Amino acid sequence: MVAPAFKYVAADSYDEAVRLLAEGGDEAKVLAGGQSLMPMLNLRLVRPELLIDINTADFREPSVADGMLRLPALTRHRVLLEHGLVRRHCPLLAHAVRHVGNVRVRNRGTVGGSLAHADPASEIGSCALATGAHVVVHGPGPGGDRTVPASDLFVSYWTTTLAASEIITDVLIPVSRPRQGWSFHEMVRRTSDFAIVAVAAMVELHEQADTIAAARVALAGVADRVTLVGQDLLAGLAGMTGDEASADAAARIAGSVEPPADVHASGDYRRRLVRVLTARALREAFTRAAGAAA
Repeated sequence: MVAPAFKYVAADSYDEAVRLLAEGGDEAKVLAGGQSLMPMLNLRLVRPELLIDINTADFREPSVADGMLRLPALTRHRVLLEHGLVRRHCPLLAHAVRHVGNVRVRNRGTVGGSLAHADPASEIGSCALATGAHVVVHGPGPGGDRTVPASDLFVSYWTTTLAASEIITDVLIPVSRPRQGWSFHEMVRRTSDFAIVAVAAMVELHEQADTIAAARVALAGVADRVTLVGQDLLAGLAGMTGDEASADAAARIAGSVEPPADVHASGDYRRRLVRVLTARALREAFTRAAGAAA
């Protein structure tokens, strides 16, 4: 199919993009990588009257300062995969992004666009939750900037807490620490398909012992949004090793979810995947943390 007619404007700054969004209201959409928006336009699932291209609004590179990896929102997936700072300071994201779409998608898709799209099967969204990331949001008027924890960003299918005239400008991720480990696993039917279930895990060891001090686990494909596992379900990991506690924690997490059923998988199959992939991810994250500590 062919996209419906729309007006196109290239914004040279985020300020201009926000102004145009405010003027356009519900009839305006932002174009970044376009890997989700353009198919939706061609299928006529969305019919904006105004398309605001922000690709010339920002040319910054990833950077590190004050213990944070700063990813400009227009950072392409390909850059996340290849950039030295990302690979060094957030290896979880650098690994997970290779599962996003295909080469064409990774060449154009952006980290900010992926988070704003709020796909419930998003690899990048699950990594943002697992790492404790924040997004910097730019809106209209004085004091229009705010910082939002990724855990407060996602609401439901393709819905976020962003106001209609707000744009994500940066993603802030705490840099990896010496006694931390990470893991990402997903199940897909075919390469480049959307994840049936994906699991992102971070494990941190105690300072004086090779046992678990803290863990974060995020799930994709099991609800109407990417989901951060509650700390109550991970409490049993404290003071344990990955082999000792991962299976029990994975069983508790799997028992807490009510995944949807669709043409790709039943809810029971997704729940089983949560248990298997979470146990695998926790063991692998612990092993990486122990190796880094050594």
